[in-house]
Amino acid sequence: MTTSNRHRLVVVGAGFGGLQLVNDLKGAPLDITLVDKRNHHLFQPLLYQVATTLLATSEIAWPIRRLYRDRPEVTTILAEVEGVDKAAKTIGLANGTTIPYDTLVLATGATHTYFGKDEWEAVAPGLKTLEDATTIRRRVLLAFERAEVETDPAIRQALLTFTIIGAGPTGVEMAGIISELAHATLPKEFRRIDTRTTRVILVEAGPRVLPGLSEDLSAYAHRALEKRGVEVRTGQRVTSCTEAGVTIDDNFIACRTMVWAAGVQASPAARWLGIEADRAGRAVVEKNLTAPGHPDVFIIGDTASVVREDGTPVPGIAPAAKQQGAFVAKVIRARLNGGSESAVFRYRHQGSLATIGKRSAIIDFGRFKMKGTLAWWIWGIAHIYFLIGTRSRFAVAWSWLWIYLSGQHSARLITQRETMRIASPDGHPEQ
Repeated sequence: MTTSNRHRLVVVGAGFGGLQLVNDLKGAPLDITLVDKRNHHLFQPLLYQVATTLLATSEIAWPIRRLYRDRPEVTTILAEVEGVDKAAKTIGLANGTTIPYDTLVLATGATHTYFGKDEWEAVAPGLKTLEDATTIRRRVLLAFERAEVETDPAIRQALLTFTIIGAGPTGVEMAGIISELAHATLPKEFRRIDTRTTRVILVEAGPRVLPGLSEDLSAYAHRALEKRGVEVRTGQRVTSCTEAGVTIDDNFIACRTMVWAAGVQASPAARWLGIEADRAGRAVVEKNLTAPGHPDVFIIGDTASVVREDGTPVPGIAPAAKQQGAFVAKVIRARLNGGSESAVFRYRHQGSLATIGKRSAIIDFGRFKMKGTLAWWIWGIAHIYFLIGTRSRFAVAWSWLWIYLSGQHSARLITQRETMRIASPDGHPEQ
């Protein structure tokens, strides 16, 4: 039960930063209201594994209310925030109600951006939510099912062509697993098609895959993808996405399944507060992660534009968000105890990890780098460690072990039918 005379902290967003903040404030003299438009916390680094049939949704998501059932000072609100009234110190919800705050933390994350081509989203969904993951999984599996009964060779090949746009970690990981699914898991299960004829195309406008990693690891990832049958196209741009296919530079490729992994756009937190934002919409914050001119408002995670001491941006990854959440928790505790305001956030990079497929991953810890099977095991152990709860850790570990030993993916159910128009070989959609 909350009380009216305690400091009121409102946290918007139950991602990595928001949860780290709330967890680190356990025992503080606060009434905490945690607001999110979904009722679950999502382990986004493994979201692509739901999209590619490796894991079930319940293995990487947890109900927020369950996480804080033993924290009576934490109130969970399922709602979408539409704005902030800085003068009244309230946030406005989509249902018309408001929530007052003494301190506000915005950890509202980011979504995918299509760089002005929003009409592409219908045919090339991005990957930020469980709904996105199940949509992509459904489209991938339905493509094989429809190819099995298709009599037109051109349409059948289009159904067996998958294009992933963007070669960051998500794009690379998805391309590798879809190729393995087609070439190793499914061949014995279909009778009319040879799934090994599947084309998986990974398109990157930049000069190399995984641009955030060193050039040698990027080159290794490129070779490993091609070894798995992925067509890697760097230095090329997608100029059109339709139901009929994708145009890369001036070349049209008939393709029925496209996935967007090329860019992100921050939530509108900067607009809510009327402060400066960077090109991706992230709010430019002070060194202590507060909004300029608003010391009672903190902004963390993918919502914030934070610059390191060397002038480089803090990456939009889970460890960065968790560090920011922990930092803000310390600042809030210090304020409650009457401490001085001198804290400066300093990001500690803990390394970069990416998997390319079964038995292959890359790790970059600066001076220490690793690639191959051992890196894949380390990558897996690290991700299992950061999952919430023993049940989830056991379930994911068992799923990965089963896939490792049997080669069979464990989450291949098509749970919802989807109406998808089939296009003729000349690109005109047909029913």
